[in-house]
Amino acid sequence: MVNPKSYSVGVDLGGTNIKIVVVTNEGELLEYLTCDTADAEGSWAQTIKQNLHRIQRDRKTTPCHVGIASPGLAARDGRSIAHMQGRLNGLEGFVWTNFLETPAPVFVLNDAHAALLGELWQGAAKGYRNVILLTLGTGVGGAVLADGRLIKGQIGRAGHLGHVTVNSDGPADIVNTPGSLEQMIGNYNLRERSKGRFDSTRKLVEAHLAGDKHASEVWLRSVFQLGAAIASFINAFDPEIVIVGGGIAQAGAALFNPLANYLDKFEWRPMGHRVRVIAAELGEKAGAIGAAYHAILQREELTSA
Repeated sequence: MVNPKSYSVGVDLGGTNIKIVVVTNEGELLEYLTCDTADAEGSWAQTIKQNLHRIQRDRKTTPCHVGIASPGLAARDGRSIAHMQGRLNGLEGFVWTNFLETPAPVFVLNDAHAALLGELWQGAAKGYRNVILLTLGTGVGGAVLADGRLIKGQIGRAGHLGHVTVNSDGPADIVNTPGSLEQMIGNYNLRERSKGRFDSTRKLVEAHLAGDKHASEVWLRSVFQLGAAIASFINAFDPEIVIVGGGIAQAGAALFNPLANYLDKFEWRPMGHRVRVIAAELGEKAGAIGAAYHAILQREELTSA
């Protein structure tokens, strides 16, 4: 019999916001909250600890599982982030179990990996075993599920699909990949790509839909590059579905309709097989929900070993 008081906590630590979910161990969302990361002040760890203590006080019991998702490469033991480039100073090597003083270990994973696990548990990937996830926002994140297992790779780099080359003559990105997908559709360099006219994809898409020729050229070129990348990912991983999430995915039909047209040209479809490209379902909660699910899975793995 399920204890009605039992619950798990998932935290998604981002550069701007911290998202926290309280869920039952079956995945029902009980509580959701967000707060500022305040990275410059170095207070993100204390903010998470204070919220966890408040949740425990309100529920009069400790969580069964706690999971943390964040940017960076998770350590092999799953207790910390081993490598983080350029943001969240102090995160590398920070052991959450020690700091949060939880009775059970706190499990840590990359935020895009967590988002895919969230969609797998309670979202668009539920019931599938071969899935590609792309998150389109300031940058481009990704994750891959192959035969029911999240691919992490040798040091946790697997799934960084934003850092694949779609233009070999392009400039190097933050990890030195020339002409990466992130450079072609990420929000971070849109002003440069649009010759100074737009600073957000939302404004770019609005202008495109209003008939602005220059906006349409910039936007459709970005979607063209995304389509070429997705076709390549399909060839590499042979997924059942490709899930597209993140802020840029909120463009809806303005994104998915031209993307479908490009994939009609690019996608290899032996025996008429076409891979579905669909929108993510969990929105900004995906990483936190996935962090909780990852903690549940890891704890089960430890107890059954």
